[in-house]
Amino acid sequence: MSSRPKLDLRAKSHLSYFAYACHRFSGLLLACFIPLHFLMLSQSLRGATGFERSLGLTDFWVFKFGEWALVILLAVHLVGGIRLIMIEFGPWRGLRKAWTQVAILFGIACGLLFLYLAN
Repeated sequence: MSSRPKLDLRAKSHLSYFAYACHRFSGLLLACFIPLHFLMLSQSLRGATGFERSLGLTDFWVFKFGEWALVILLAVHLVGGIRLIMIEFGPWRGLRKAWTQVAILFGIACGLLFLYLAN
């Protein structure tokens, strides 16, 4: 028997649950990215030729899409974390639906800005 409370459909369909899921999902994906990033950086310790060879792999479109997705994940995770801190330590009550909408719009805006500024 599980001691975990069961959420009904109304709780899972609320926008705040979507914000929670996005924050959790982006955190997990960022945690998966960090070891790959360190692996790529460790190639520079083996010399410039090894690092240049590993950087040559990033010219594929999959990596360009991944960079764009990483910017969006970072923005969503950042704003989602700020939203949670404001809910926890702020003087107000409730889940603040508008903050969730701002977090989503901020993530989209960061992604579009990255696409505009990237070559």
